[in-house]
Amino acid sequence: MDNLLTVRNLSTYFYMEEGVVIAVDDVSFDLKSEEVLGIVGETGSGKSVTAKSIMRLIKPPGKIVSGEIIYKDKDILKINEREMHKIRGKEISMVFQDPMTSLNPLYTIGNQLMETIMQHQQVSKEEAFKRAVEMLKMVQIPEAEKRMNSYPFEFSGGMRQRVVIAIALSCNPSVLIADEPTTALDVTIQAQILELMKQLQSELKSALIFITHDLGVIASMASRIMVMYGGKQMEIGSSDDIFYSPMHPYTNMLLKSVPRVDKKLDRLEPIPGQPPRMIDIPKVCPFLPRCPRSVDKCSKDLPKLEMVSEGHYVRCYNPVGGEKR
Repeated sequence: MDNLLTVRNLSTYFYMEEGVVIAVDDVSFDLKSEEVLGIVGETGSGKSVTAKSIMRLIKPPGKIVSGEIIYKDKDILKINEREMHKIRGKEISMVFQDPMTSLNPLYTIGNQLMETIMQHQQVSKEEAFKRAVEMLKMVQIPEAEKRMNSYPFEFSGGMRQRVVIAIALSCNPSVLIADEPTTALDVTIQAQILELMKQLQSELKSALIFITHDLGVIASMASRIMVMYGGKQMEIGSSDDIFYSPMHPYTNMLLKSVPRVDKKLDRLEPIPGQPPRMIDIPKVCPFLPRCPRSVDKCSKDLPKLEMVSEGHYVRCYNPVGGEKR
């Protein structure tokens, strides 16, 4: 199957007074049609900046310093803002993590849905209204037509997130990026939103990039998983590779630090230490200070992301269950 989206050697830096924050460093991956790719890692690992780079939403002092983002044979880092405006929201859409701030409190839900539809689909106000009502029904908001006149404050957090999803899907995008869409919601509402997203992704046949720090969420959503740490890809492979044959020490320790229903753990093992400070970080493995498997080579240079089996890549000189390199 051909790649719908190809990201190659993407690097995004933030130029701060105290130094350069290397938020995303040399990240590459492919996304096929209708595929669900999960991106997982601790807070500050570069997941959201990767997503915003794809959407070209990086503002100063941030800058995409290198790489290619190929969408339908076109490098969207090289097109002008006017062309990008046609793609953003229509062909590549994003659900942000906080529904409280994703909606404008001064406009009705209907206005915000219709604005997106009219901007990208050149339809009349009447047609946009009909489409907006259909989208609210699709995301299972009761009395959809009546709720078109409601303001965001009149909705619960879960209902607001449904509206945000409806806006993101209103133009049938080929690629949907969901950036921790359930973080601000309680557990039962989280489950409903995840089930809804799986159902809509399947119905609309969109490819999905699902970003989270929650391994339990990613297990139920993704067919392929990319693990990030310190702005870098540590490991990428199928869900089975990541959950049953993790090779990077970080992935392995991450899995041991959360409860598993499929595997009995005597006790949870927290990862010692803290994530790296991202300003002017040395060109070695960012996990080095916390890694129990480090070897001399680790403190000298950064290992390459190398294939260990078909579709399974790891960045490590001493992988779990592998030979020292």
